[in-house]
Amino acid sequence: MAGKNIMTRAGLQQLEDELHDLKVNQRREVAQKIKEAREQGDLSENAEYDAAKDEQRDIETRIEEIEKILKNLDEVIDEEEVNSDTINIGCKVGVLDMEYNEEMTFSIVGSNEASSRKKKISNESPVGKALIGARVGDIVTVESMAGEIQYKVLSIERNIG
Repeated sequence: MAGKNIMTRAGLQQLEDELHDLKVNQRREVAQKIKEAREQGDLSENAEYDAAKDEQRDIETRIEEIEKILKNLDEVIDEEEVNSDTINIGCKVGVLDMEYNEEMTFSIVGSNEASSRKKKISNESPVGKALIGARVGDIVTVESMAGEIQYKVLSIERNIG
């Protein structure tokens, strides 16, 4: 699976929703801001105009990014069809850090969806690679900058919702 552009159905829906919002709502809002700033007259020292143009550029850049991700998507994983006997993309995984005796839970997702803040790790990350294919009770070893880390798989479930 490494090298393939994979995304969960939930991740795809989230991107499509964001793209729709950018194109329909945010473009309209920033166009209105630019119009209002233009009506103020001299644009050479108009901070509102400059800020609105910057915002417009950011919106267009994000639209391009999302469209590129969607265009290059190789596979969509339906979380409802994921086999919860082994870890794969679309699974929510509970593990025990063997060194610190600390339990953690995270979701395995495609690289475009990864977000440490949301506890979503990529299937291409060192931890994701090590966990793919493991079963409950397995101990996996992850090579990290700090050395080897061992995790014991405590639970595997479909990551729905």
